[in-house]
Amino acid sequence: MTATRTAYLARGLDRRVFLLGAASVVALSTAMGMTPASAQRRGDRGPDEVPVEALMKPGPLPDLVIGKADAPVTIVEYASMTCSHCANFHNNVFAALKEKYVDTGKVRFVFREFPLDNLAAAASLLARCAGGDATQAMISALFKTQEKWAFVRGNPVPELFKVAQQAGFTQERFDTCLKDQATLDQMISARQKASEEFGVNATPTFFINGKRLRGRSDTIESFDHALAPFLGG
Repeated sequence: MTATRTAYLARGLDRRVFLLGAASVVALSTAMGMTPASAQRRGDRGPDEVPVEALMKPGPLPDLVIGKADAPVTIVEYASMTCSHCANFHNNVFAALKEKYVDTGKVRFVFREFPLDNLAAAASLLARCAGGDATQAMISALFKTQEKWAFVRGNPVPELFKVAQQAGFTQERFDTCLKDQATLDQMISARQKASEEFGVNATPTFFINGKRLRGRSDTIESFDHALAPFLGG
């Protein structure tokens, strides 16, 4: 990713406007010219492999992890909540991957936010705000309902609030979570680290024990093939 592109994306997640609350999501996305559709990119540049020690070094934002700590394989996903390819993976592949590899102790799965637009950042703030196991459930719910809130014409906030309500959010809590300056700052820093240190420039991006997954990630067979060398298959 070029320095210019990195700077542009950083400006796209303007810290100051988020302080205005939920209504600012619309203004922020419009002002920066970054909508979910325009922000999603299919580029797959970047190094083929990164040092595992560097990849797994604690960053500015705590990782969201499922699976055994001593699993022989660690998959790290960088995803944007408004990315339809990310939603396809989580809606149609993740359950099979979890059952086959995570639940059996073979894989530890790490989810990291890489918001490509302001609405994605807002959704990630809400998921983080849910807390504990509810965060994973919120991520799942947001991906399942993505078409209803991420690609609506006009104001996306009412539809986003509907999803949050299902997770027990009140209007006050919803607004408060979108003003979480500390988490937003951490999210921006984590995204910049991923871009600058690991060459992440598209979503979803997967690293399997540090090796970047090239090609398709929309079938369980793709992961079967990618995981086989690490699991003796």
